Amino acid sequence: MTANYIDGKHVAESLRASIREDVARFVTEFGRPPGLEVILVGDDPASQVYTRNKERAAADVGIKGKLHVLPGDATEQSVLELLGRLNRDDSVDGILVQLPLPKQIRDQRVLDAIDPAKDVDGFHPINAGLLAIGRPGLVPCTPRGCMKLLEHAKCTLQGAHAVVVGRSNIVGKPMAQLLLAANATVTIAHSRTRNLRDVCRSADVLVVAVGQPELVRGDWIAPEAVVIDVGMNRVPRPSTENETVAAHAGTSPPKTKLVGDVAFDEAKAVARAITPVPGGVGPMTIACLLENTVLAARAREAARLAR
Repeated sequence: MTANYIDGKHVAESLRASIREDVARFVTEFGRPPGLEVILVGDDPASQVYTRNKERAAADVGIKGKLHVLPGDATEQSVLELLGRLNRDDSVDGILVQLPLPKQIRDQRVLDAIDPAKDVDGFHPINAGLLAIGRPGLVPCTPRGCMKLLEHAKCTLQGAHAVVVGRSNIVGKPMAQLLLAANATVTIAHSRTRNLRDVCRSADVLVVAVGQPELVRGDWIAPEAVVIDVGMNRVPRPSTENETVAAHAGTSPPKTKLVGDVAFDEAKAVARAITPVPGGVGPMTIACLLENTVLAARAREAARLAR
């Protein structure tokens, strides 16, 4: 058996087309586009790529985006002052602080300072609490995207056993809450879980977000399980693979490649459906950030009109 690929690029493109229409309607109703502001502190290469991609994606759907770049030696106070200005700016509907932050700045102090109504990453304790008790709020983008991919794969969650490998506040915990809300029976596992292979193999739905390259092997997966691989790890490319790529491309290939937390070639022979890396969860994260920005903008306008 060969698994069906869950094409995150295709699902994300469809979602972005819908968001583009929502943004146009918002502009017609309120005379302005939704506004998204991104803060980048320092010159981390991966963070620079992520923020540029978010800025371009916002512009593509008609959201007014702006990137604030602060030096790597910026103080925590300077970041908090910028957040205060953005919190008070009525043209700003969404605020995102790109992680990781430099060591002199406390992540949680900064994330807690974002207005929860503008917290499009869904990391503020108020939004985390709303998710935990099943009330409407802004949901973290990656878990939100994973749920949309499961829906696209026609995965029945009610009554299913879902295993989430990873317990981060960004992915693992909110992912478990969303699966619970969909009436799945949820197990949260992690790198210290005893008999992790057997726990994974018990899953009808397996979501892996642990940050360890190809940790989950093919024999960890039950036949017909649906696998969502959130991991994105850069690892050395084997020399034999380099030679093959070079022969086809006629150029020197990169010395590294992206892999997920699941051994894809092994897993696809067992699973019913699986997300590839890259091209699976990644595109959905940015698309859901845009969707959260529009949702935040509408909620803020509704609150303004109700005053």
